[in-house]
Amino acid sequence: MGTALLILRWLRGATVVGVGFARAEGCGVGEPCVWGEVTAGLRVSRPVLVARLLELDAAGALTTAHVRAGARVGGVSVRTVWRWLDVARTEGRVEPRPRARLELSDQAWEVLAQAGGNVSVLHRHLKEAGGEVPSLASLHRAVRRDLQAGRVLPDRAVVRREREEQQTRQALADLALAGAREDGAAKKEAARRPPHPAPAASAVLPSGEGGAVTGVALPAGAQLVRTSSVRAVAEAIGQAMAAEGAVCVFGDPGRGKTAAVRMALSEVPAGWKVTWVPVPVRPSVAGMRRAVFDALALPGRFPHTSALADAAVAGALGEARVLVVDEAQRLPAPCLEYLQSLWDHPGTRITLVLCGAGSERALSRLPQLESRVGAWQEVPRLAAAEVAAVVTGFHPLWRTVPAPDLTWIDQSCAHGTFRTWAALTAHLQNALLTTADAAVDRALLGRLLRRVAPPL
Repeated sequence: MGTALLILRWLRGATVVGVGFARAEGCGVGEPCVWGEVTAGLRVSRPVLVARLLELDAAGALTTAHVRAGARVGGVSVRTVWRWLDVARTEGRVEPRPRARLELSDQAWEVLAQAGGNVSVLHRHLKEAGGEVPSLASLHRAVRRDLQAGRVLPDRAVVRREREEQQTRQALADLALAGAREDGAAKKEAARRPPHPAPAASAVLPSGEGGAVTGVALPAGAQLVRTSSVRAVAEAIGQAMAAEGAVCVFGDPGRGKTAAVRMALSEVPAGWKVTWVPVPVRPSVAGMRRAVFDALALPGRFPHTSALADAAVAGALGEARVLVVDEAQRLPAPCLEYLQSLWDHPGTRITLVLCGAGSERALSRLPQLESRVGAWQEVPRLAAAEVAAVVTGFHPLWRTVPAPDLTWIDQSCAHGTFRTWAALTAHLQNALLTTADAAVDRALLGRLLRRVAPPL
């Protein structure tokens, strides 16, 4: 900096011989260039250069030669130096104008993820949305910068598959093939109607409002049994509904968590609605937002922006509703944050039920949501003392099996897992229907046990 000021002082003295300075500045080929030797390797920042030139201007000694010399040591054109001086005189600013850093919103990243990382698609989307749109090159630089900083885009194949599934669902809805929507009274009547086993091979429990997810499949002639676990789940959900809170129903696979929740919500109080939200495979926030929108059976097409989708969902959740998220263990932290945002929204009235094997571990990824859970309800294995009563109430076939054999089945294979008992019931039915004079003895039961037991 000091050397540069000395150069400027030398220039101020050299301007007395203006013609000689001009000759030195424009040295010809093969001629000794004094100016080049003096300024070789010198660089002066804009604030220092403009401040020195303003000093000379205030003293009445600023000349064109000074400006040309400043352009040399500043590494810019003469016109740029004059512009710097004009800005300093009019605006009082010697520093460069601060340039706003381009930051991509979460909505822009969702569009980019849905496009498989194609920045051109994001650029077209921003143009269609209107407003000030950065250049394509600026978008590329911003995306590259954030990716280098650790931002991760979903796998292109996953995004493409989700987009194709969304397009298929939308096409079915446009063609009115997704099923006619019932009016409000018909929906309430269907929600209150008790389940009736179908005459086919299985009976399906009603899935609740909107038919968003498949119900519980049962073998023909079977019926759900209100066990102690079902009563405990019903009590926990009832308390959560009273406080519009959250409850987590967890336990090992096959213990009947989903069936217990469905039985608990089969008859909700008047004014309440129940919505089951299916969790996509490898869910993203965009996929979860679409799943909630579809589960609520909102009219019209799915909005193109997340803000419009969130507004529509929040409006639908303004009435008392139980929002059940089954297989919640699949949810990463961003999807849990999305559900928390719906629950925390001041305009919503939600009782959030998170159900699934490992859902309690999934909630540990988001402590702020974990702390809001008012009840942690585990669905344990069937106790040995209640196995006989439960399975004989579940299907009349087991009433023909002696109690010691039921205990032997549970200790050998089922281990209190309700799903295993349901599978054994279906196999036993098929064996009795396809084998003439089949006897329900330990030989037949042992063969069926090997069929449902996983290979070691």
